Amino acid sequence: MSDSDRKLKSPMENESVQIWRKIIKGGEKSWVLFEHRTCVIVTKLTENLEGGAIELMREHGRVYPASYAGDFGTIKLVNDPGWVVICHPDIVTYVSPAELGTGKASGVAIDVPGRSKRGQDARELHVVHIEDKRPLAQHSDS
Repeated sequence: MSDSDRKLKSPMENESVQIWRKIIKGGEKSWVLFEHRTCVIVTKLTENLEGGAIELMREHGRVYPASYAGDFGTIKLVNDPGWVVICHPDIVTYVSPAELGTGKASGVAIDVPGRSKRGQDARELHVVHIEDKRPLAQHSDS
């Protein structure tokens, strides 16, 4: 399926795309969204955005406790509700306040669902959206 033919399948996927469009700054950045709200920001030139994102998720997306792959950072969004959990400079996962339930939002309470969703996306590798911001001359026909 080509990037332009990809259709969103559910209201949650559409909401996720809208959230990431607001979060990602810089109109020139291409990105690939996975089913559980993990986003790969494509920083290397590649003909196939989806393939490059999947490769990065295979290599760096899985969660391995007590290793660098279990490390994470959290950023509180300033203009939108929620947080972004980072495990790799190009792999980020959105966590909404609704996912935390009641109680105070702490680092661990935010990071655990973020890492869990990233791990699930790295296992399933189900891409739901590709935001292709490359100049037209760089697009692939594949």
